[in-house]
Amino acid sequence: MSTTAAPVTIDTARPGVPLGRLVKLELRKMFDTRSGFWLMMSIAIVALIATVSVILVQAFADDPNVSYETFGGAVGFPMAVILPVIAILSVTSEWSQRTGLITFTLTPHRGSVILSKAIAAIIVGVVSMIVAMAIGAIGNLIGSGATGEPLVWDIGVDDFLLILFGNVLGLLIGFMLGVLVRNSAAAIVAYFVYSFVLPTIFEVLSQLMDWFSDLRPWIDFNFAQGQLFDAPVSGEEWAQIGTSGIIWFVIPLLIGVRAVLRSEVK
Repeated sequence: MSTTAAPVTIDTARPGVPLGRLVKLELRKMFDTRSGFWLMMSIAIVALIATVSVILVQAFADDPNVSYETFGGAVGFPMAVILPVIAILSVTSEWSQRTGLITFTLTPHRGSVILSKAIAAIIVGVVSMIVAMAIGAIGNLIGSGATGEPLVWDIGVDDFLLILFGNVLGLLIGFMLGVLVRNSAAAIVAYFVYSFVLPTIFEVLSQLMDWFSDLRPWIDFNFAQGQLFDAPVSGEEWAQIGTSGIIWFVIPLLIGVRAVLRSEVK
């Protein structure tokens, strides 16, 4: 007597997991582990250390230069390093910790998962920058009182938005490398090569060749992005950011996303 298995019906009309829920999940995954929690805490810790260092330096300086821009610059540099690393780890953890099979089985729509990771990383970056700049503002108040210098607020709302946008772009570069490489160590190394080695090579080439000096802002996304920190930004500089961004961010990200959508997850 032979038996036949009953056909399995798949409810294709059933809605998938809402994007908002995926974003909440990715945010929780960033804080759930001990390493993730302290990585997030390092943002506030580093901002506090940078602010205290500036206060001490200005307090003992012969000619103190206390301004909000001074504290903003001190706080912004470590943020530019930490935030891309956070974005990288938010993506590569699925492969380095071998949780990708579970994640993409429970949520088969890989594109939604990658998008939720990007949104979660941007949220963390924006909140982190606001917290860091708030710490810098407190440092400016304390530094002015400690040195007796007049209180100077030389970073306006427009300046802060440009700084915020510049740091988010840096974070997205880290995210792109995480999607493209999908290995934590390799992606972090690639980011430091992009941030420190390539600019040096481009700088040497621009010093040796005048024509490359004129071309550099259009093909060096790191250089074009740096113009956001020297407000105001002209229309040509926005065009340079867009053109170089297509080369170094959009095209590699599309290649990485295509690989994630098509590759076998083990």
